[in-house]
Amino acid sequence: MVGFGPADVPPSAAVKFVGAGTAACTADLLTFPLDTAKVRLQIQGEAAGKGSAVKYRGVFGTITTMVRTEGPRSLYNGLVAGLQRQMSFASVRIGLYDSVKQFYTRGSDHVGIGSRLLAGCTTGAMAVAFAQPTDVVKVRFQAQTRSSGHGRRYCSTMDAYKTIAKEEGIRGLWKGTAPNIARNAIVNCTELVTYDFIKDTLLKSTPLTDNLPCHFVSAFGAGLCTSVIASPVDVVKTRYMNSALGQYNSVLNCAAAMMTKEGPLSFYKGFMPSFLRLGSWNVVMFVTYEQLKRAMMAAKHHCRTTL
Repeated sequence: MVGFGPADVPPSAAVKFVGAGTAACTADLLTFPLDTAKVRLQIQGEAAGKGSAVKYRGVFGTITTMVRTEGPRSLYNGLVAGLQRQMSFASVRIGLYDSVKQFYTRGSDHVGIGSRLLAGCTTGAMAVAFAQPTDVVKVRFQAQTRSSGHGRRYCSTMDAYKTIAKEEGIRGLWKGTAPNIARNAIVNCTELVTYDFIKDTLLKSTPLTDNLPCHFVSAFGAGLCTSVIASPVDVVKTRYMNSALGQYNSVLNCAAAMMTKEGPLSFYKGFMPSFLRLGSWNVVMFVTYEQLKRAMMAAKHHCRTTL
């Protein structure tokens, strides 16, 4: 067996809350360049439509172009806001998932797919309410270029918060909340429910036990399903959050403009980095999360026994 074994005592809500935020930050640190490449590919072509020059081609082509024209640090544009987002966002949507699921099932051992979906939607919406400003700032930073001839919109994370609030009002920091709630309802349900379901199925139907191999397979499956289902909403969310004031009248107007100017495939722009990022992010996050929960419970038990 590799890593910590299952704890004798189930982890508390506080352990899950802290563990989820920490695990998500670890996953973000390792996969952030893929997320930045995804954002660049998603917004490519929005300014001039079909006639615009294609600057980025593919995941690694995008990363190579960014390093060559803007330097390697550009791959981590928005990292501070990204970590702020994960610490507040993942702690709620992932850390509170089991507690909300138990609330809907009233503590029953039998958990149906409906209760899991409802819990995923609930914690996803709650997380957006807390962390939307950090997501807006992260997307703006990832989208801005450092190449010569392009003025930078924001100098620092705090400058971004202040500038957005000053120029667009407080509502600017919650720009794209509607598509983000839709995206995170889809992502949370797909990601958490798929992970939950695959893990339960593997434990019941295969020789795998509740350890690293089971967590790895479950997390990879969750990442693949989430990428396929959530990509269209994710692209619209990114475009709308990054848009200039007045560029789009609404989220639906943004989606309609994409369809008209760039066609239906525009909703899957950046799919490969999105899959690579979500697949690897899910594996790192869920494996780290499971191990952190067990490590914290083991440390807690050790402290109690030594006192």
